[in-house]
Amino acid sequence: MGLFNRRPKLPPAARPPLAADERVLAWAAAGNGEGDGVVVASNLGLWLPGRPHRIGWHDVLKATWSGRELTVVPAERVAERDGYLVVADCPAETYLLLDPGELPHQVRARVTRSVAYTAQHAVPGGSGRIAARRVAGVDGLSWTVRYDPGTPTDDDEVRAETDRLVAEARAATAPADV
Repeated sequence: MGLFNRRPKLPPAARPPLAADERVLAWAAAGNGEGDGVVVASNLGLWLPGRPHRIGWHDVLKATWSGRELTVVPAERVAERDGYLVVADCPAETYLLLDPGELPHQVRARVTRSVAYTAQHAVPGGSGRIAARRVAGVDGLSWTVRYDPGTPTDDDEVRAETDRLVAEARAATAPADV
């Protein structure tokens, strides 16, 4: 990007309540630019219009860019189990970005970088995706399971198999002792 092609700074009125160690990486006005808000990518996560808090990169299940619209599917925490969270898709949120700048690139890079491990596994009566994500500013990995629709998530066999699969994945990704 040339010296004279710099994107304007985020207007102070549109700046989200950033944490002390948080910095803006990219931003774009959402909608037609008439007060619809801004989408802001920071080193810690994604600020979306109308939300009072950021979505951590590790909590973005899916983000797609159509060339005009950014669609984000955040994770909803459904249950906490021993060593992992069960998550589900929140409703997709779509934002028209007429001047996206670097925002789509930053979203893709940050979401992708947060994924340390992901694998789809069959469980009794269905399947689910086990993932380990890096959480900005936190050591170690955050483990989640997202079951496919129709999977009997509260079934004892499903829970036992999921526990086994997560433990196996954690062991396979643990750093070797030196």
